[in-house]
Amino acid sequence: MRLRFWKMHGLGNDYLYFDLREPIATAVDWAALSRQICDRHFGVGADGIILIGEMPGVDATMRIFNADGSESEMCGNGLRALAKWLYDRGLAGSKQVIATGAGNLEPEVVETQAGRATLIRVNMGHPSFDAANLGGSPLIEDLLIGEDYSLVCSAVSMGNPHLVVFGPLWDDDRLYRLGPVLERHPRFPDRINVHTVEITGKNQLAMRHWERGAGPTLACGTGVAGATALAVRLDRVTSPVTVEVPGGQIMAEWNGPGTPVYLTGPAEEVFEGFFPWP
Repeated sequence: MRLRFWKMHGLGNDYLYFDLREPIATAVDWAALSRQICDRHFGVGADGIILIGEMPGVDATMRIFNADGSESEMCGNGLRALAKWLYDRGLAGSKQVIATGAGNLEPEVVETQAGRATLIRVNMGHPSFDAANLGGSPLIEDLLIGEDYSLVCSAVSMGNPHLVVFGPLWDDDRLYRLGPVLERHPRFPDRINVHTVEITGKNQLAMRHWERGAGPTLACGTGVAGATALAVRLDRVTSPVTVEVPGGQIMAEWNGPGTPVYLTGPAEEVFEGFFPWP
């Protein structure tokens, strides 16, 4: 059997999309497929796969598997790319509702070129600093101590968990050394995404990411949203904020408690293909 997919990315955070509304001849082990197809040497290569489904009352549903086969609640870059995929094919309008593991989210196409979406603004939902959403006690500018590190960290949930370390951006050695250790810190039983964040201006951040189940990525939308909310809460930046990630720039807005985070950024379609399975 050959499975049809589309490769898309937001700021280099790339995913392979499968349309579950198309007939598929047999049941698919999506976790196993994700591990195989996302391999950048022996597969197509991606940070994960996204399954496009349908449900009454929404334009589409979105289910995410990371490159290691684990499942994630949400991905902001993946959501923008899905909104583009739907808009470009006339399957949804400029304002959409997408059902995700983090609830219904509402991307909006705000710029187009030749009838195709180029810039998408997404209501990412409300940041949460509560223990119930982070697998432990709240963590705001507190110490995490391990065998070879002592870091002041903060945690936030955007429907999925994020650990943020403010300070100078980590180099490759530190990111690759501390990323996987912090991802699996016992304080976070479901693992956690890890971000190093540098304040570069009163409306500017720079970030690097170690994503749960994917490792280093060029962008992480939910991470940008969570880090921006933390930086605003700690009075280190003023919204709106331009965030520089390895894959480019994205705009983030958060106006304080009781309001959602908005992200505005690009999405691109790379190619369409077929993958043999099993």
